[in-house]
Amino acid sequence: MKTLELRFENEEGKNVTISLDNPVEPVDPAEINAAMDEIIAQNAFDSSGGELVAKKDARVVERNVTVIEL
Repeated sequence: MKTLELRFENEEGKNVTISLDNPVEPVDPAEINAAMDEIIAQNAFDSSGGELVAKKDARVVERNVTVIEL
């Protein structure tokens, strides 16, 4: 399963990650950048360290799990 992670910095300088499952691919960096700007402008999310104040980065993460038979 793939996940889009939007990573921000909060008022305390700590990282805050918002994860979205099954992103549309290929991802559009311009749209992600605009969405992250809007999240900050609208103060859409709050964290234990205060408001989100800056964008760090965004990434697509793919996780594969293989079950080992015992």
